Amino acid sequence: MNISNSNINRRGWIQASLAAASVASMPAPLFAQSEPEREADVVIIGGGLGGCAAAIAALRSGVKVVMTEPTEWIGGQLTSQAVPPDENARIETNGANQSYRNFRSQIRQYYRDHYPLTDAARANPRLNPGNGNVSKLCCEPRVALAVLEQWLMPYEQSGQLVVLLQHVPTSAEVDRDRVSAVSVRSAKTGEATVLRGKYFIDASELGDLLPLTQTEFVTGAEAQSETNEMHAAEVADPNNQQAFTVCFAIDHLAGENHTIDRPEEYRFWRDYVPQLTPPWPGKLLDFTYTHPPTGVPKKLGFDPAGGKSVDGALNLWTYRRIIDATLFEPGHFAGDISLINWPQNDYLLGNLVGVTEEQAAQHVARAKQLSLALLYWLQTEAPRRDGGTGFPGLRLRGDLVGTEDGMAMAPYVRESRRIRGEFTVLEEHVGREQRAAVSGKSIKSVKAARFEDSVGIGSYPIDLHPTSAGNNYIDFASLQFQVPLGALLPVRMRNLIPACKNIGTTHVTNGCYRLHPVEWGIGEAAGALVAHAMQTHQTPHAIRANPKRLADFQNQIRKQGMATEWT
Repeated sequence: MNISNSNINRRGWIQASLAAASVASMPAPLFAQSEPEREADVVIIGGGLGGCAAAIAALRSGVKVVMTEPTEWIGGQLTSQAVPPDENARIETNGANQSYRNFRSQIRQYYRDHYPLTDAARANPRLNPGNGNVSKLCCEPRVALAVLEQWLMPYEQSGQLVVLLQHVPTSAEVDRDRVSAVSVRSAKTGEATVLRGKYFIDASELGDLLPLTQTEFVTGAEAQSETNEMHAAEVADPNNQQAFTVCFAIDHLAGENHTIDRPEEYRFWRDYVPQLTPPWPGKLLDFTYTHPPTGVPKKLGFDPAGGKSVDGALNLWTYRRIIDATLFEPGHFAGDISLINWPQNDYLLGNLVGVTEEQAAQHVARAKQLSLALLYWLQTEAPRRDGGTGFPGLRLRGDLVGTEDGMAMAPYVRESRRIRGEFTVLEEHVGREQRAAVSGKSIKSVKAARFEDSVGIGSYPIDLHPTSAGNNYIDFASLQFQVPLGALLPVRMRNLIPACKNIGTTHVTNGCYRLHPVEWGIGEAAGALVAHAMQTHQTPHAIRANPKRLADFQNQIRKQGMATEWT
């Protein structure tokens, strides 16, 4: 079976995991006797899409679950981070688990049940509330949240599921290669709670459990000499990480003035020129950016009154639009609503991983200043098609993202800590060009590597945003790929399973495994895996190592609607 990874220089991985080694050398933390405890079969840290999907998979198998979430909303990318789904072109019929497509259908039904849609919009089986360019289903964060909460509510009411909102992990109790407990702290009350379980799923946005549990991990970019990837960096750099973004929502009320106060760092961001290789074409706050696939300067458009293009250029207003007011009865919405997650508010000046808590908080604060500066620039200085400047009618909609400052509850994170897995997905497995070179087939006929231990599928270009270390976009074609079970299994830890961007990928291949439907599929596989392991009294590693056990598990998840191969 194609489930080994002997072509990687493991010493390189170890060097990249020095941060974990420093934690692993410490004694396991002890919990205060006064801390309250909760016990479950599975403890899930992180309530994003991966965490929710993991919970759903475990719950439907009768497993008792505790899930924590650091913000006030579960749903991660779709809700607290305010990012409409990035999905493959075939998502309506293929390329995702049945549960993910059910989730999308329920979002559409929520609009039909609760919103005054026009007759044509209501009758459209593929209703797209925002008609955004980026997805066939651009919706409001609160609607996605409502559907997830409805889905989980029966399990919460029965006591099978406990969801702890605004809770962050602070320490872990580890016995050799097993986690026995994780302590979490309420951000609201400061109270600590010890969570004990048979299995622990790390569905956090940054792989928070990996250092706390002494699980070996990698951050940043690997060297080409380690991975043999065509697009890998020449020199490994754990701090070379993709930009993160603080998103926000706005609508546009023509003829009105909703200009915000000038942000404190506006002058800095207005004049900021990213220092990248290849070079960024000019100031960040401008409608010219680096076109990701070609690396050449490209003009973007912006016009809240325009269509999907402005003078032949992509209209950023419709790019991630979540409400197209024409789909609703006249007067229900004052205007269209758009979520702003653009090249212009990607934060490049620091990371959230490999820094202190204080430094991370400073970077998030500055990323918010960047997003506010972008909005202020749009309101006051952005060039208009009529020769004027500024769109003062743009109105910040904090009510749509659940915050007073108007910014999303959490930053949109593209890259986290990644486990050192039993298997690591490389560019040669999923990158179109390198895969063709490895297989000896033409670019047109080549397919991704087939993994005999597949537990999921996905499709998205390998899309790396500019990095904190100065790399400009790296964006190239990938193939319709599978998710190997080996990438969900840490090399040493036995009862900790990753469930989102923290699986065994590289800096490069993370670029196509990090999107919404793939994260959902990874999370659902993780939840199903730990449930199956408990039912069969086998460890996840033993399930993968035995062909019959592996086949039994794969057959079980296929019956549950989980896709393991492209059709």
